[in-house]
Amino acid sequence: MAFDYVKNFPIPEKIIPPKLRALLDPVSPDPGLKVEIVRFYNESNSHGRITEHVHFQTAVVLDGESGPIDVFREAAFGVVETSVPIDEQGCAKEFIPSISEHDYFVASWGNGSFYTFHLAEKVWMTLGLTPRCVGNEDQRLIYDDLCLPVFGVAEGEVSSEHFWRPNRNVSWKMSNVYMRKYLWLRGARAIRSFFYNGSVPDQQALRDLMESESRRNEIEPSTGPKWYFLKLTENDDKSLLIQVWASVEVASSERCPVKSPDDLVWPGISTPMPRDGAGRLINDTLVFLDDKFLEKYEQNALFDTVPSYQWDVWCCGPSYKGMWECTDCTRVGRNLIMTSMHELYKRPDQEILHAHAFAVTPKQAEDTDKTQEHIVAKTQRLLDQLLDLGDNLSELGENVGLQKPASELVKFSRQEVRENGWMKYPNLCRLAQVAPLCMTQQAFLSRCKSLHEILQGIPDGYLKNLIKKNGCSSDSVRNLRNIKLLQALTNIIQKLNDQGEACNAFSSTIPCQDWDAKNSALAALFLNSDLRNADAHDASKKCLQILEKMGFDIALVNSGYGHALDFVFDGVIGSLKTINTSMEKFLGAR
Repeated sequence: MAFDYVKNFPIPEKIIPPKLRALLDPVSPDPGLKVEIVRFYNESNSHGRITEHVHFQTAVVLDGESGPIDVFREAAFGVVETSVPIDEQGCAKEFIPSISEHDYFVASWGNGSFYTFHLAEKVWMTLGLTPRCVGNEDQRLIYDDLCLPVFGVAEGEVSSEHFWRPNRNVSWKMSNVYMRKYLWLRGARAIRSFFYNGSVPDQQALRDLMESESRRNEIEPSTGPKWYFLKLTENDDKSLLIQVWASVEVASSERCPVKSPDDLVWPGISTPMPRDGAGRLINDTLVFLDDKFLEKYEQNALFDTVPSYQWDVWCCGPSYKGMWECTDCTRVGRNLIMTSMHELYKRPDQEILHAHAFAVTPKQAEDTDKTQEHIVAKTQRLLDQLLDLGDNLSELGENVGLQKPASELVKFSRQEVRENGWMKYPNLCRLAQVAPLCMTQQAFLSRCKSLHEILQGIPDGYLKNLIKKNGCSSDSVRNLRNIKLLQALTNIIQKLNDQGEACNAFSSTIPCQDWDAKNSALAALFLNSDLRNADAHDASKKCLQILEKMGFDIALVNSGYGHALDFVFDGVIGSLKTINTSMEKFLGAR
């Protein structure tokens, strides 16, 4: 925009109030910017008196020319419409809301007491946006582009009230990328139509603009469009009141400079890879990514990130509501993901750019130990032990007259996992989320808590009934909980195995000796519970002491808690395997 509104404004630039100066400035083309397109703002002093007021709307002007434009009559009110048609049949036949015959970004209505705001229908329908409402009394509308998805494209307050003074300020902001895309699609420019009212200390430069024989002066451009109207007034306290009505071009139809995937240079490839080039690849080029690129998707329920086991590899490609998906993302080693350039470039631009930020070099990929177990495989090993535990507990109960299917005991179904994988088990997906070696202590403790919660799914009542079948009294097991009950049951079964007893010897009137003793083989279950308590009670300083007690070299946490998580997982899985091995031996002795 060649026209400089600040330099052509009559008040010297150095003394223009900051909020007024901001209204006169154009919008930067920065694609990361959120552009304010509507404002109703009041600032009060300590006595509750309003010292500064701003309201503006943003019009969509289709004339295609750059430069100043006459002040819109709506600048005085700050809304598109200030009244409703009279009650007469057919009177609204030609009713077309506008800002001086121009379109607008935000449809707004106010009558001096009540105001309401919504993104204009043309805007959200042209851009394909979807609204959602948040808040209770202070409701806000947020518009998202769910096709990609991009969230918070535009947002602002729904309404406000005015009884002597406004009950809140109103602001609507819009993504610079989407605002300029809309202007580009319409072949239009954005004009900010505003009113500013604010008091400043007496200054000679302002006095020079005022007529010496009058207490007030009204100023407008002497030539060309009347793009502003300025009024200067002396207040009772000798300060000066500035009032401005103006129309300022803030953005043209030129789009934001957004980075394109066609310009990306991938590690190991010396030249940019355009989208059509990736599509023509026959001998497909492999791409290696740090698995932290999955965090964006794992932490948003809108994406599907359920791992699946196919063709002897773990696939971890995110997908979005059938709009796009990564079909060949596979895990390699502990923290690497392998995919193909051809498949990667089938996704939207923003997803390709996101993946590129996590690309690793072929040398880094080559140096990675690809035999290291990743978090998903470790979680599957845990699930395998839980499924076995469910089967064993169910079979043992059946032998002593307790009927309970395995899926109700461990809250996982072997048939469901066989047919649909982890689809119905979000707790498994959370447990298998990205676990970088540099993970924080808080993230580590949170994962330990999730692991403990899965183990807590086994019902205490069923375990107590099993133990009582061995002769233990109700009083002796009343205060025992999940892990201690599993320990007691394991002690009983191991004792019976040592004595060479068959499974029909489980029922007894006399309990096994030392049935409630500590079992060192199950220590990992108890220590993981301690870690869960450390997280729950904000006593994370105890974390290192607990890890050290488990036998972990705490020097390894200097670079993060990833290895510590591996150690805890392996310990818990090992404890469950000990329980299952003992039970399978006992149940096989018929």
